Amino acid sequence: MNVDLLACRSLKARYGSSQVLFGVDLSIARGEVVSLLGRNGMGKSTAIKSVVGLLPNIDGEIEFQGKRINGLKPDAIARLGVAIVPEGRRCFPNLTVHEHLVAFASRRLTSDERVGIAWTPSRLYELFPRLAERKKNLGNQLSGGEQQMLAIARALSTQPALLILDEATEGLAPLIREQIWECLHLLRREGQTTLVVDKYVDRLLDIADRHLILERGRVVWEGNSNQLSADRSLWTRYLAL
Repeated sequence: MNVDLLACRSLKARYGSSQVLFGVDLSIARGEVVSLLGRNGMGKSTAIKSVVGLLPNIDGEIEFQGKRINGLKPDAIARLGVAIVPEGRRCFPNLTVHEHLVAFASRRLTSDERVGIAWTPSRLYELFPRLAERKKNLGNQLSGGEQQMLAIARALSTQPALLILDEATEGLAPLIREQIWECLHLLRREGQTTLVVDKYVDRLLDIADRHLILERGRVVWEGNSNQLSADRSLWTRYLAL
């Protein structure tokens, strides 16, 4: 029997006394790309924080590669093979581009033991040539788009079994945003398991295998790209598009 790479069951989360998630079920199979959709404040970032260990006030079950990870520290979850590209990029201002790519590098094989696709610095520079040009620059010397490329490259340097992207195209110039979409298409072709949050639903239709819509902390719809594209009432009702 195939085991989902990530499985959240009846996930509940709260900030203090305020409950934000109300029994969310979320599963991602190995090699699958899943998008988490919804308007602002509906619980998408809270769900991500719960998965990566940044929000301790949770109930329900979270399993990664068949292992329960509830209560683990973020660094322990990262070492298991979960990498996040956080909203806001969070590049280190006092590290160069190249130092970002070697400081967090891992030789860990992905769980399906794929061969020949390790994200070395040289391969990451091929993915984002602009970073190669800026490899000696500090994090605070980069533009917003360059920082986003670096945040993605840094996450890939850990050889993640699961890559999570939280609003990776937010606030970027159209040309840079297009480069990020091209990167996501490449990762999909290479079989990178990915959970992505983004407001550009039309672009996610070509990338994600499945989509989940959150509304007030609950999953109100789940389906594939053909189903989401065909029912535009979902876009206006839940996504304000």
